[in-house]
Amino acid sequence: MKSLEELREKSNEELIEILLELEEELFRIRRVIASGGQVEKPGRVKYIRRQRARILTILRERGVKL
Repeated sequence: MKSLEELREKSNEELIEILLELEEELFRIRRVIASGGQVEKPGRVKYIRRQRARILTILRERGVKL
């Protein structure tokens, strides 16, 4: 788990890369759930959503347009 301080130390490009990876993972998890499957770590969805929000907040504070 990346802390807020660790995320703030990263460059904009690194944050965008992490954001894309998180969105891809969230998409895969939601696809499994939608198809009636069971997720191995259901708490992971909550973690991904929060990390995504943290990264988006940092990027907005820096004035990066997505």
